[in-house]
Amino acid sequence: MARLKEFDENEVLDKAIGLFWAKGYNGTSAQDLTECLGISRSSLYHTFNDKRTLFVMALKRHKYESVAVMCNMFKESDNVYETFKRIFQTTVAESMDCKAPKGCFLVNCAVELAPHDEEIAEIVRGNFRDVEELFSTAIKKGQEAGQISKKLNARSQGRIIFNILTGIRVAARSGADKKVLDDIIRNMLLSLQ
Repeated sequence: MARLKEFDENEVLDKAIGLFWAKGYNGTSAQDLTECLGISRSSLYHTFNDKRTLFVMALKRHKYESVAVMCNMFKESDNVYETFKRIFQTTVAESMDCKAPKGCFLVNCAVELAPHDEEIAEIVRGNFRDVEELFSTAIKKGQEAGQISKKLNARSQGRIIFNILTGIRVAARSGADKKVLDDIIRNMLLSLQ
């Protein structure tokens, strides 16, 4: 008789996201996985087949959840400008909150793996497209509501904002000071007016 799983797969994926985010794919060993995830090696391989499959599943889960959080923020907001401000302030706060900033999981993957792994590259590109589309749509909504300048091209501005958000995470990981990051946010917000 087959044994029932004694763990929640989504909880394991969430733990895997944290571990891969902190150590990278290549820096994470099978021993790291079993210790961090709290499951045996046999359960790990029985459920996820191998480290790479687990990594891909964790990356897809993180991609979906991070876009969903921002999407919900815009859906629940009456003020697009203020929502962009909140997203950026939250990003800076999260980046400055830990002793060793981890940057952006998807950007880290883009740098570490995407040049050598087409499946990872497509997940990363898909995330970039999804966030750009979300930001572009939000800008159009803000323009219609009179909260964002109508002089801006929504698609181009969405790309710019996405790249600024990504840059903030990279800058925080490389040790940028909060004053620098706050200055970037202030200027990004000015560009929307």
